[in-house]
Amino acid sequence: MIKNILAIDDSAAMRQILSATLTTTGYEVTVASDGHEGLEWALAERFDLVLTDQHMPKKSGLDLIVELRANHAYKAMPILVLTTESGEPFKDATRAAGATGWIEKPLDPDLLTELVAALGEPQEQH
Repeated sequence: MIKNILAIDDSAAMRQILSATLTTTGYEVTVASDGHEGLEWALAERFDLVLTDQHMPKKSGLDLIVELRANHAYKAMPILVLTTESGEPFKDATRAAGATGWIEKPLDPDLLTELVAALGEPQEQH
């Protein structure tokens, strides 16, 4: 179950949208303004989901994902990339870095909340 979310974006407006959208639907949201700050938060506190922008100063979203996946606590945790990119090379790089998926900007708040809810549902065992 997803309760505590780390949202990382260098845009103050996007951080506000993410925080407002997700807190309204009952999630606890911590925001970070770049990949470096996001990594610090991720290593200091336990989150159930990480949302990260791709293009940020100091550390890109994909670089952040690679570092998080190297940490045992984040091996299987859902990590979504928020991006304006939609090309196959970017999607391939996102998968290779270990992202669970991506959401294209401009952000659709309803799609975001539906996706977060779906990621929080128990997975069937096969």
